[in-house]
Amino acid sequence: MSEPESPKPNRGFIESVRDISRNPEPARVGQRWGFGAFILVEAVFILSAVFITAVGKTLGADLENSTSLVLIGSLVPIILAAGLAIVITYVRGNGPVVDLRLSMTKEDVTTGLKIGLGGLVLTLLAAKLWASVVGEANATSAVGELFSDANLPLSAAITMFLYMSFIGPICEEIIFRGLLWGAVERQGWSRWAAFVLTTVIFAVSHLEPHRTWLLLVIAIPIGIARLITRRLGASIVVHVMNNFLPGLTLLLMSAGVM
Repeated sequence: MSEPESPKPNRGFIESVRDISRNPEPARVGQRWGFGAFILVEAVFILSAVFITAVGKTLGADLENSTSLVLIGSLVPIILAAGLAIVITYVRGNGPVVDLRLSMTKEDVTTGLKIGLGGLVLTLLAAKLWASVVGEANATSAVGELFSDANLPLSAAITMFLYMSFIGPICEEIIFRGLLWGAVERQGWSRWAAFVLTTVIFAVSHLEPHRTWLLLVIAIPIGIARLITRRLGASIVVHVMNNFLPGLTLLLMSAGVM
């Protein structure tokens, strides 16, 4: 099956937004998965993280003193979950390009960079405001808190940078604005409904109560990129841009450069 037709390139932002309502998403023919697939993927993510942590504890390691456990516990669950999402589309659908809109075009990169730049400014302002409200300690992400004072080996610092800046964003887009978004659309709900639901669930699923409202702000530009282009490529670009500077900062701090 061919990928659904996307908006014509070189549209202005306002015209692209208007196109959302004028041209609804085509029916998802051949897709035999829905919310159950997303729930299964999330269950695999959570259970694998719990299993890895439990195994680490039996070996005398915990998240506060084991760099290896943190790296494995961060990378393995998200990669397993995203991989399962892709497998589901092959087994119960048309594959990730059609079902998850997993593709990257020149338009996606251009749109993603534009929205990502604006989103980055919005995120920095929101993060500064949020830190002033809840305090610097509560505004830091769970991963950032674990490594903020660590002097990691260079290999571990680079691995965590790659996870935060690239692997994590790509996998999360596959799960939330790919699988979950597709499950919403399969019910016949609008793309606006998919945007709102995926934005909220993305923020809540991080299980960081002190940062939920900030994560909502971060997720809005990412969702807008998916909404306008109808593909994951642009939202991946925005997500990577949003995570790159924090990831680079963490890399430099973990390696003892900052």
